[in-house]
Amino acid sequence: MSELAGLIRRVPDYPTPGVLFRDLTPLWADSQVFHRTVVELSKVNQVPDVVMGIEARGFIFAAPMALHLGAAFVPLRKPGKLPGPSHRVEFDLEYGSAVLEVQEGACGPGSRVLVVDDVLATGGTTRAAAELVDRLDCQLVGISVLLELADLGGRALLEDAGIGPVHSLVRE
Repeated sequence: MSELAGLIRRVPDYPTPGVLFRDLTPLWADSQVFHRTVVELSKVNQVPDVVMGIEARGFIFAAPMALHLGAAFVPLRKPGKLPGPSHRVEFDLEYGSAVLEVQEGACGPGSRVLVVDDVLATGGTTRAAAELVDRLDCQLVGISVLLELADLGGRALLEDAGIGPVHSLVRE
């Protein structure tokens, strides 16, 4: 997977000044690398019953991972995007706040859940996802991310909260 890091394009000052955005479009454009990425992200300690993908770029990895693992796919969405009753968690981001939601009953009690996202930065979004898994009375068996921004401390935040294990393919 040595070519993976080279396919992550860095875009300075996007979407706001001071942010270094990671554009994954070149990775998705290479079908062979994208396929290998899905397979590598799926190499986790416990096979899940459910793969939950965090909106939006987490969906792109989580859905094919669910197929690869023979698991169900459940989206974790921004507010107001899901029909019917849902669980909701508000959390802080590096540069603001956000909300994540999941439909009530999205997975059965005790289901083993793998949470998937594109980037692990400060850990706030992933921690919110773990809280939603808990509210569904499911068991979080791992977190899988493409890119971990190690200097922002997300892994440490999650580990301190007893959330994990965390599997990342690229660390910066």
